[in-house]
Amino acid sequence: MFHPRRTLRALLLPLTAGLALTALPAQTAQAAATLTNAGFEADGAGAAVPGGWSEYGDTGASFTESGGHGGGYRLSHWASAAYKVETYQYLSGLTNGSYKLTAWVRSGGGQKSAYLALKNCGGAEQRTDLPVSASGWIHVVVPVRVTNNQCTISVNSDANAGNWINVDDLALTSGTTGLAIKGADISSLAKSEARGGVYRTASGTTADPVTVLKNAGMNYARLKVWVNPADGYNDKARVLATAKRVKAAGQKLLVDFHYSDIWADPGAQTKPGAWAGHSYSRLRTDVYQHTYDVLNALKAQGTTADMVQVGNEINGGMLWSEGSTDNWGQLAGLLNSGYDAVKAVDSSTPVALHLAKGGDLAGTRWWFDSAVSNGVKFDAIGLSYYGYWHGTLADFQTTLDDAASRYGKPVFVAETAYPFRLDSDDAHENIIDLPGELVSGYPATAAGQLAWMNSVANIVEAVPNGRGLGVFYWEATWTAVDGNGWDPADAASGNGWENQALFGYDDRALSSMAWFGHR
Repeated sequence: MFHPRRTLRALLLPLTAGLALTALPAQTAQAAATLTNAGFEADGAGAAVPGGWSEYGDTGASFTESGGHGGGYRLSHWASAAYKVETYQYLSGLTNGSYKLTAWVRSGGGQKSAYLALKNCGGAEQRTDLPVSASGWIHVVVPVRVTNNQCTISVNSDANAGNWINVDDLALTSGTTGLAIKGADISSLAKSEARGGVYRTASGTTADPVTVLKNAGMNYARLKVWVNPADGYNDKARVLATAKRVKAAGQKLLVDFHYSDIWADPGAQTKPGAWAGHSYSRLRTDVYQHTYDVLNALKAQGTTADMVQVGNEINGGMLWSEGSTDNWGQLAGLLNSGYDAVKAVDSSTPVALHLAKGGDLAGTRWWFDSAVSNGVKFDAIGLSYYGYWHGTLADFQTTLDDAASRYGKPVFVAETAYPFRLDSDDAHENIIDLPGELVSGYPATAAGQLAWMNSVANIVEAVPNGRGLGVFYWEATWTAVDGNGWDPADAASGNGWENQALFGYDDRALSSMAWFGHR
């Protein structure tokens, strides 16, 4: 995460959603178990009813037009007045089993609902909301289990006047999808509770926040480790204590090594005070010993890490200046020291390398190309992706898919978040607090926060070849509590993040936690 101190506007450049129709009328089933006219090329522009497809509702709002994703044409939903329309295709003769519908979509946003669905397949209807992406095409996926040899593919809009969507290049194929990781960083929790922080269920009952998050569907916790922080939190002892709670709740654990006494991010990779003045050779030993010490202690108490980050948002390297990307040979040595320590504790624990700027294709390629050419060892790639800083959803998908393919590694979102309101709950200015800083189509409400998380999760789920691991929400529990500010050396420093937590200003679990229930 970018350091909470960075509230200067110059650093925060702004980057500039279910329709349940009545029963379908009778239709003639296709004999073939494949989609007809899946790219909407059969009729050219202006087809009121695309060949192979049927429509229901305000049918004038569904048509083909030029400007396709893969070919010359696409399906569009649009009307000058409010409309509800469904464009659908019924398939029979399917072999029972697991399927996934993939499609390329765009949406200007603003609808009451806009989604792809698989229904009448023998089980519950499965939906994927269309992400708001006015400029770039987004690849989405909808999985379903077919149990009655048939299924209906459905494109739905419940829209206001002028709202639009584009859909193209659909495919229904066998196979499964889903996210293995539906997690959150809860590094702030121990200090929050020690300073009087209270957490409640949605109904207002005081509860253990780890349990609240688990009950919402969270299955993985991320905890950062500092070496000797001024306040004593997020060090080895505190991480061990919180890890017990995480594992007791049946959740997995990602340990995020910052190799610093304070925040490490693209703008700051400050060596721990105890390591100051150490030679490069000694720093390699420091990294190994510290990593081994924390992870071995976790293993000894029965809370072995399930994944480890060697470094946090290390776009510019770590342990500056020795580990800067200005000296890739030395950075590679430090990273490999961390990797070797992880494997010495448990050879099965995957090691992730974590960059920020999830929409930066060129920067991500440069970094990992450099890592590979310098012999850096890693098992997974984590990217931070904050839509108000790191490019469009389309940019993010391009970068994520490319990383998975180019390096043959599983990928995940190590950090993302979104505001549920803009005002502050303490005296400290929020990092995102102006309407112009929001991502277009995603309001600063609990519903907007949920829509954002579902959009990001959908993109990870659609990573080809099943290489999308999942998503971590950043600092779900960092509510405004006196003494739990961003600076471990200053109890009065304040928190600029409480409007992006998953608990509201009344301490209650927000409805946006529903994203943890993502497939």
